[in-house]
Amino acid sequence: MKQSLQLRLGQQLTMTPQLQQAIRLLQLSTVELESEVQDALESNLMLERDEDGPAEAEPPGEVTVEPVDIPAELAIDSVWEEVYDGAMAGPRGPAAHEGVEFEGRGNGGESLQDHLYWQMSLMRFSDADRLIGTVIVDAINEDGYFTSTLEDIRQTLSDDDFEVGIEEIEAVLHQIQNFDPPGVAARDLGECLCLQLRQMPEDTPWRDQAMELAGGHLEQLAGQELDLLMEALDVDHDSLREIVKLIHTLMPRPGAQIHQAQAPYVVPDVFVRNRNGAWKVELNPDATPRVRVNSQYASLIRRADSSADNSCLKTHLQEARWFIKSLKSRGETLLKVATCIVDRQHSFLEHGEEAMKPMVLHDVADAVGMHESTISRVTTNKYMLTPRGIYELKYFFSSHVYTKSGAECSSTAIRALLKKLIAAENSAKPLSDSKLASILSDQGIKVARRTVAKYREAMTIPASGERRSVI
Repeated sequence: MKQSLQLRLGQQLTMTPQLQQAIRLLQLSTVELESEVQDALESNLMLERDEDGPAEAEPPGEVTVEPVDIPAELAIDSVWEEVYDGAMAGPRGPAAHEGVEFEGRGNGGESLQDHLYWQMSLMRFSDADRLIGTVIVDAINEDGYFTSTLEDIRQTLSDDDFEVGIEEIEAVLHQIQNFDPPGVAARDLGECLCLQLRQMPEDTPWRDQAMELAGGHLEQLAGQELDLLMEALDVDHDSLREIVKLIHTLMPRPGAQIHQAQAPYVVPDVFVRNRNGAWKVELNPDATPRVRVNSQYASLIRRADSSADNSCLKTHLQEARWFIKSLKSRGETLLKVATCIVDRQHSFLEHGEEAMKPMVLHDVADAVGMHESTISRVTTNKYMLTPRGIYELKYFFSSHVYTKSGAECSSTAIRALLKKLIAAENSAKPLSDSKLASILSDQGIKVARRTVAKYREAMTIPASGERRSVI
């Protein structure tokens, strides 16, 4: 095979470092962007915070601290709080206690296991019973259910020096089942409901019948087998309705009252407001990083100097300019895409989910003259604050279904209509998926029964048979 030189012409897209940086900043969320900006400030001496932005509002009230006489010397056995009476601890009175309580709750709060351990420490348990109780509490999940078995507990604790019986373990379990919250440490749903009913006053109406239902007839209740329930409990239909009402007041997941995950906080990237009948979109100034080139360091650069220090300053200056330009490009792109979304979805802002229009990434990409991948990056983990609430930008994108007139209807609007129809249905005769599809067809929306079932399941709404209620 003979070797030869050939000349070919071709085009190839190259990702420059500047473009890579712009794309990376574009897909970052507000929290991630702030971290990226902080890293850039620490690594680039040419960058600094721009503190000339809008001044923050003054706090509603000022806390005055009375002057304290500080002695020249303190006794060796003295305590700081005894001398200064907490003067340096901040504001006094109810406001101070509220602030401490709020801060404590915000840091995660108490777990279910901690709550049970605290109650167990108040009981007069022997060392053996306390050890058994500790193992039992460790086997309780976040919902408050005892997930192990008595035999597993016995095998875990028993060894050559220590032997424990099933009866002793069950006795400790019954003690823990009397702890707060009611129903904790139950082994199944029926026992959980019975534990809660047992802690009610004995003169509670229908308490005994509700315990009988929870103890052995939950399957009939779930299957809406009303005749079997009335026969088993020896009650009429009206009495059964009252019993089920009492059951519905109980907590199927008692541990959720104590173990609550901390709600995530979302910082909106854009604000949407209605001014004089027109919808205006603007960037959130608090979520937009403000950085600039440090003029003092930039003035140290000499054009004719080729020393290592001067070259380093030039490199840092160029990187700082690229970074600031990328931040500006990110804000402009986000504002442009958000404005396009608001222009297409202003009906949703005015009338709600039922007025949502179908929209895909390709529609916005054509409108703003960008690629679909860029629109996807812009709308990921970016949030918009509207008069109807805060929404992720991706929320406004949905597929469409054709109506009888040939128009398009958003799948989000169809879900809203289904939710509205199901909320207004008769609980004794709930609407089936076929009936819901027929009602939508009468309104001009052609949708199949299986599509209705798919949308219903996506909204975690049970089927008609499970929605039927005796109440």
